[in-house]
Amino acid sequence: MNKKKLISLISIVIILFLFALPKLIINKSKNLNSPQSNPRSQPLVVKGIIIKEGYLQNKIFSNGTLMSNEEVELRTEIAGKITQILFEEGKYVKKGELLLKINDAELQATLKKNKSRETLARDKEYRYKQLLEKNLTSQQDYDVALGELNSVLADIEYTQAQIEKTEIRAPFDGIIGLRSVSVGSYISPQTRIATLQSINPMKVDFAVPQKYFGLIKPGKTVYIKISSTGKTYTGKVYAVEPKIDPNTRSVQVRAIVPNEKGELTPGAYVEIEIVLEEFNNAILVPSETIVPDIEGEKVFVYRNGKAVPQIVSTGIRTEKEVQILGGLNIGDTLIVSGIIQIKPNAPVRLSSVN
Repeated sequence: MNKKKLISLISIVIILFLFALPKLIINKSKNLNSPQSNPRSQPLVVKGIIIKEGYLQNKIFSNGTLMSNEEVELRTEIAGKITQILFEEGKYVKKGELLLKINDAELQATLKKNKSRETLARDKEYRYKQLLEKNLTSQQDYDVALGELNSVLADIEYTQAQIEKTEIRAPFDGIIGLRSVSVGSYISPQTRIATLQSINPMKVDFAVPQKYFGLIKPGKTVYIKISSTGKTYTGKVYAVEPKIDPNTRSVQVRAIVPNEKGELTPGAYVEIEIVLEEFNNAILVPSETIVPDIEGEKVFVYRNGKAVPQIVSTGIRTEKEVQILGGLNIGDTLIVSGIIQIKPNAPVRLSSVN
């Protein structure tokens, strides 16, 4: 009797299990297909930024050389012996200041002689003029006397010009360099006396590739950096060579930079940063958000919970940002993280928006 009851109980359990098995399979299948049980269907957590207008400078870089604003080698126009040196090496001198004197004794004697001749010639010309007015002499005799006076005056002017050549004067304000002569030296026009340089402001020469020829104009801002000190100075382009060098395919540019403190030295190597263009309403995005595509370049924009791909046209590139010329609008939400993992139109969730 007990065995029969046991068999009956086991049979009932088996029947109930078979009856409930289809429901268990269906529920298990629903659980497997639910979003909570499939991690791949979970939205990707990303960060975003709101597109805004920003300030952008289009810059290029070059190397340059500092030059004096004005520079000249002091030389004499005539040969002679130095009688005076009136400048100190490395000192500032003013325009017109007498720097060096050459012996002019012979010229001074000639000038004195011509001055005496001038007195006699003037008296003679005056007497003949009085006689001519009274018709006591001919016009020809008066013209001869006047010609003698003009000849003497020309000799005086010539002698004075020769005396001026014995004086070396500063042609402009500047700092005079080391001298190469001494008092008593006999010098000629081939002899280099010293150099004179005007160093405030300073010039800087540099070259830029030919593709920027149309953008380099007088007035453009340049930043001059001295590598030895790390200091940066601001200057302006004031001249551009009108011809492109056929050997280097570059154009020579010259800028001017203030040097009130005298910290810039002629001949020094400098690093140049040139501002070609400035934009106050540029759209800038981080460089890492740009994804290469068959159609060009694209970014991902957050729209209605999805990462929507957007083809863009790019412009100027800086170290960290890229200018967007088309494809994005002010106010769009750009996805800036998880770019590699994102699939087009995949669901995403923003963790933060800047």
